[in-house]
Amino acid sequence: MTDTPRYHIDVEARAEYISAQSQPDEGRYVFAYTITIANRGSLAAKLLSRHWIITDGMGKRQEVRGEGVVGEQPRIAPGESFRYTSGSVLETPVGSMHGSYQMLADDGMHFEAEIEPFTLAVPRTLN
Repeated sequence: MTDTPRYHIDVEARAEYISAQSQPDEGRYVFAYTITIANRGSLAAKLLSRHWIITDGMGKRQEVRGEGVVGEQPRIAPGESFRYTSGSVLETPVGSMHGSYQMLADDGMHFEAEIEPFTLAVPRTLN
């Protein structure tokens, strides 16, 4: 019998290109991304802050740090999830994002939940 880890957050990302807000002729590509943060651990945890690294197709990097997500610092109980949608603007039709969420478990332990890299791409840009 295996014990459930105390601190285990899964992060899933889905991105889509927003053509109506983009202006490719001016180097403006707008993407929306929906993040689902699922608590697979045995303790509730509060999302305190975020750290994103956004890289465009030319290798230009932006780092974004801030409190919470979309104005919230959700507390996610074991077995529950929190979903939100946000956006990013790139100067190229392809890029990527990755980073981490800084979490605080109910027992006072601080830990990070990794956000695996995901691609931002205009449809039919990548094979």
